[in-house]
Amino acid sequence: MAKITFVDVTLRDGNHTFRHQFTPEIVQATAAALDAAGVDIIEVGHGDGMGGSCLHVGRAPATDRQLLEAACKVTKRAKVGILMLPGFGLFSDLEMAAEVGVSVARIATHCTEADVTEQHLRRAKDLGMFTVGYLVSAGMASPEKLAEQARKLESYGADYVNLAESQGHLVPSEVAERIRAVRQAVSIPIGFHPHNNLGLAIGNILAAVEEGATYIDGSLKGFGGGAGNAQTEVAVTALKRAGHEVGTDLFGIMDAADVFARQVAPQPMPVIDNDSLLMGYANVYGGYINPVRHAAEQYGCDPRALVLRLGERKVVAAQEDVVIEEAQKLSRAMRQAA
Repeated sequence: MAKITFVDVTLRDGNHTFRHQFTPEIVQATAAALDAAGVDIIEVGHGDGMGGSCLHVGRAPATDRQLLEAACKVTKRAKVGILMLPGFGLFSDLEMAAEVGVSVARIATHCTEADVTEQHLRRAKDLGMFTVGYLVSAGMASPEKLAEQARKLESYGADYVNLAESQGHLVPSEVAERIRAVRQAVSIPIGFHPHNNLGLAIGNILAAVEEGATYIDGSLKGFGGGAGNAQTEVAVTALKRAGHEVGTDLFGIMDAADVFARQVAPQPMPVIDNDSLLMGYANVYGGYINPVRHAAEQYGCDPRALVLRLGERKVVAAQEDVVIEEAQKLSRAMRQAA
């Protein structure tokens, strides 16, 4: 049985669902509860990572520093982590994060573009941080391509490689193929970050762990883009039930989920609605669920048709402008057909 390091991403990935409006108060209360529950790593920040607060993807009410300080102030055992997309995040952001007490830097890029992470991974290592090469939208690349990209991340000094199945598109056998290919290609640990658009997040975690993944991501109440992430409290329970070693306390993580839910009330928790289901089917990034709904309403088009168009375009993260562009095209086509 595997020893699992659990990474809770509620306070970063969940920010997508909250339109990037997490406050230091929400972060502090939730981080304290996660720390008390024994979660290993708590990821904090804007939904699109360090430097992500902007008009293009959504402005936050607090700075990155304020959110990170709120988490670092109350964590006694867990490590506080960040996600950074080169281009959004700068070296100065890494330096600030290290200064306030962040010890884990997950440097993210699209699953076929590991090259762009090299400088940021090396800078994070220079700052003494535990570094992670994070491949976004792993369901958009073949197992062989992911193995190739993972080798690059290892050569840049990553302490582990994380495969993010950002669209909730893969089934367990496909997850197993990708984890296996990466495991055979690198000597560093492997992590897995699932989404739940097809209701398979927990099953995909178990498949990933069976193939050698030892770092697992989840979010309290499943709070994350699209139909949400794997639900942390469910993932912890399932992993324990399967006989794996997880340091997180069962009652403690249930309590943390309730603390978080109260902090964001009356915000509903993610469900697998028709839009999210179709995004998983079409392999469209879950963080687009709110932009899709907003654009469909603004331009008077069917959100389902918009999701399929985005799938055909093979959109990746941070292409909100393409959502608007395709909604406008659909709207024009509807008017011309009328």
